[in-house]
Amino acid sequence: MTTQQAPAIQVQGLEKSYKELKVLRGVDFAVARGSIFALLGSNGAGKTTAVRILSTLLKADAGTASVNGFDVATQAGDVRESISLTGQFAAVDEILSGRENLVLVARLRHLKNPGKVADDLLARFSLTDAAARKVATYSGGMRRRLDIAMSLVGDPPVIFLDEPTTGLDPQARIEVWQAVKELAARGTTVLLTTQYLDEAEQLADRIAILHEGRIIVNGTLAELKQLLPPAKVEYVEKQPTLEDVFLSLVGAGGRTATPEMTATSARTSKENR
Repeated sequence: MTTQQAPAIQVQGLEKSYKELKVLRGVDFAVARGSIFALLGSNGAGKTTAVRILSTLLKADAGTASVNGFDVATQAGDVRESISLTGQFAAVDEILSGRENLVLVARLRHLKNPGKVADDLLARFSLTDAAARKVATYSGGMRRRLDIAMSLVGDPPVIFLDEPTTGLDPQARIEVWQAVKELAARGTTVLLTTQYLDEAEQLADRIAILHEGRIIVNGTLAELKQLLPPAKVEYVEKQPTLEDVFLSLVGAGGRTATPEMTATSARTSKENR
């Protein structure tokens, strides 16, 4: 199997304990290259521990794991050159502008022409108009997009997003979701940890549910849905929505309609049949 065909991430029998607390109890999964893989679970399920092991920040007690073809235990330096990690809170400097944050990271990674690297990422994440503003003035969604952009300096083939939308409002979450989708569209492998069911449903090519330190199910959304029988459909009286009420009173063309006008319209329509 060639490097391109091999999984970007391979985990087998991963175990980790903190004294008497067993956090990971033999975790197995693989992530295909260029895909979005969601590790879904409640708080304390072991998601962050798994990511910390895969990003070489923590050593496993047992099992093996490889990232981009490199063993996380014996080739940690190669793994770190292959990945980027975005934690639960945006790691941006609020005193600097968005562009200055990106230029700083590019310089730290000894990249040529850091200004162009920064400008390309600002454009990619729709932050060009805010490039010169201090990050302290950014919204939550903008900060998170900048954080992800910073993690992509140097084009790492694998990125870990550990609960990337924690604490964000609905609009900001949608902005981050779009940024993540664009990552995979460009060939980046994304391992996403989340406790939000809708996030996994919106983003992931495959979903693994981690519960009490074990993967209890792993598959596509369609495969997971097949685990439950179809819901029984029963007749329920439909109540009017606010949209129904609004259109009835205002009319689709924007002309104000009174209840009497609505009733007259209904009678006229019936007589013309």
